[in-house]
Amino acid sequence: MKMKIKITENGPYHVTGGVPLKEKIITKVGKHYIFEDGCEFPLQEEYYLCRCGHSKNAPFCDGAHVACGFDGTEVADKTPYLDRLEGVVEGEEIELLDDGRCAFARFCHREGGDVWGLTENDEDGNNKEEAIIAANECPAGRLVMIDKEGKPLLDDLEPEIIIAQDPEKNCSASIFVRGPIEIEGADGTIYEQRNRRALCRCGHSSNMPFCDAAHVPTQYHDRSTI
Repeated sequence: MKMKIKITENGPYHVTGGVPLKEKIITKVGKHYIFEDGCEFPLQEEYYLCRCGHSKNAPFCDGAHVACGFDGTEVADKTPYLDRLEGVVEGEEIELLDDGRCAFARFCHREGGDVWGLTENDEDGNNKEEAIIAANECPAGRLVMIDKEGKPLLDDLEPEIIIAQDPEKNCSASIFVRGPIEIEGADGTIYEQRNRRALCRCGHSSNMPFCDAAHVPTQYHDRSTI
């Protein structure tokens, strides 16, 4: 069965195809961030992930969306990534594409600066390498690095879903979707295939189904022991 996430109307994410599910903790190391391993989830062929933010069995759905009257209407722009770009930063050898969909995971920061500054100063070989790493580690897929011929400099990612925790910001973060996993909207529309996406699970995003970092100001907690 194809790995797939079906967004149900005002309900959970229905995951099928045996997609690996992992918990990861956003951890600061020096001036950059890494994922540390959290708790383990057994591999399941099918499961439902909460997106209303009220489940007492997070990350899984327990039906709380019904009692809380959750409105999960999808309002995000479904046009392709390249048609939604908000900015392009040019370096000597590379260019950074940016569509503005930020989940505030902060992986765009490296020891030598942020990805935008590193790209602009890519004549330094180390800056170029660090900029490419920072773009590829953006778990929301906001950033894509390309060479001067327009070829994306993307890592090949194995399919998995990450339930993120963000202790530095005292909250639980997004659902990060990695690799070739299809996402289908409640109306049957198939979202553009990307290798990294961030889905809302706090129930407060203004760009449903995608995360807009609303979990930080709302201080969303999934009741994890992490």
